[in-house]
Amino acid sequence: MLMGTFFIVIASILWGAVHSVLASHVFKGMVRRSFGAIVFRRLYRFSYNLFSVVSFLPLILMLVTFPDQVLYKIPSPWIYLTTIVQGIAVLALMAGVMQTGPMEFSGLAQLAPGYEDLKQGGLVVDGLYAWVRHPLYTAGLVFIWLTSEMTLNRLVLWIVFSLYILIGAYFEERKLLKDFGSQYADYRSRTPMLIPSWKRKA
Repeated sequence: MLMGTFFIVIASILWGAVHSVLASHVFKGMVRRSFGAIVFRRLYRFSYNLFSVVSFLPLILMLVTFPDQVLYKIPSPWIYLTTIVQGIAVLALMAGVMQTGPMEFSGLAQLAPGYEDLKQGGLVVDGLYAWVRHPLYTAGLVFIWLTSEMTLNRLVLWIVFSLYILIGAYFEERKLLKDFGSQYADYRSRTPMLIPSWKRKA
């Protein structure tokens, strides 16, 4: 059983590492120079998302097939509350994707002819993004950690994913600061990273 858990840890770390490299400015610059700016803008996002989903499937397979051990189950009536909060997290994920544009988020909009001639979107700071800078990460963390039945394999996978999200958010902050400069610096100074604050700065 522990060997299976070890494989899940290694596979999830590799997935996160490759995912991060593919999202880096350095790798994007290599692709842009190799294939040209127009091809990059049209194909990169969709290819990146497709690879991320396909490469994640082996982790799901490991999670459902490897020997496992139940650590705890959320008892009634608390499970009803956690299920409601998970549902809210799913709605927040959907709202966040809709707010940033589902077609662009998936990379499908970029595949359309003439996309490279369209005006690109700016920094999104309203809606969910007025409460936290990374609402999709927040909603994802809430959802996984309120799993009704925690097993050993799920626990190690959730820990690795949580660390990946925190590290990824740090590097994404650097990328956004480079892309938007003082506009993002001002937004960052008044908006929490992951945990919403009721005392938002105007």
